[in-house]
Amino acid sequence: MFISFSINKAKSFIYSASIVIVMILAIRCTAYMAETAKKKDYIKWVDFNLPYSVMQSAIEIDINTYDTDCHIKCTDLMAYASASCYGNFSSYKKSTLSDFKAKIEGGEDLEDITKDLKLFPYYQEMYNSIFSEWLGEYKTQNGEYEYGLKVYSPVAQGYYFSHYDDFGNGRNYGYRRKHLGNDLMGGTGAPIIAIEDGYIEALGWNQYGGWRIGIRSFDGKRYYYYAHLRKDFPYNKSLYEGSFVKAGDVIGYLGQSGYSSKENTNNINVPHLHLGLQLIFDESQKDGINQIWIDMYNIVEYLNKNKSPVIKDEATGDYYKAQ
Repeated sequence: MFISFSINKAKSFIYSASIVIVMILAIRCTAYMAETAKKKDYIKWVDFNLPYSVMQSAIEIDINTYDTDCHIKCTDLMAYASASCYGNFSSYKKSTLSDFKAKIEGGEDLEDITKDLKLFPYYQEMYNSIFSEWLGEYKTQNGEYEYGLKVYSPVAQGYYFSHYDDFGNGRNYGYRRKHLGNDLMGGTGAPIIAIEDGYIEALGWNQYGGWRIGIRSFDGKRYYYYAHLRKDFPYNKSLYEGSFVKAGDVIGYLGQSGYSSKENTNNINVPHLHLGLQLIFDESQKDGINQIWIDMYNIVEYLNKNKSPVIKDEATGDYYKAQ
């Protein structure tokens, strides 16, 4: 009797323990599946082909409607334009943005206007990741606040550069690959400017980029890469990894360093700035195999509207934002 009771008790305990284990495993499995699903739910590829004219019109509408009862965000305009033609701007109608503006100003809801545009949420998130810090209020020299462009050209005011759309061209130093940036040809020593506020995530030598700076936006979604900076004097002396920079600050100087495993070597034929912009929707994309770099040619063209004036500190040789 005692043996039978003990066996039954043991069986009951094992059965209860098994249920608990199964429940724990089920909870962990559910949590893992939820986390996996969450990780998969982010943009993994971007086709950034927004025409300059659409970018310009969208930004103008945003600025012009800011002080009205119906402020229309440029990113919503861009997303609507792209979703309306499925990203194929060869079929884009010039009246698209004005029609969208009229609907919004007529009282129609954004959700109702875009409900049949399946790609609108994708484009909206994509453009927000690129342009979220472009426009906003800033303080003028007179102490007044205005709304407009807050980001700057990557080359300082008074310094000429030329560029062409070379994104995707072939490169073969080290290994065959695509050029994931825009090359800005200019004079050695031209002050290089922080496009927007952020913090320095990388600063130092890289055999491909030479002396380079990597700046991450404060929202974590953009990584600006400035490469081939000047030999011997590549950076503003005040900078270090982790330091903050403001839009318009001088961060370094144009040069031709790189393409060498030996530090501080000029192996680039023509002085220029390699400028890249990486979009990061999930941190795994930052240094992983699924990195997203976009064509910056039209962006650089537009940023020429706002160049940072600089002055030189004769004692240190460094340049600083003038205002």
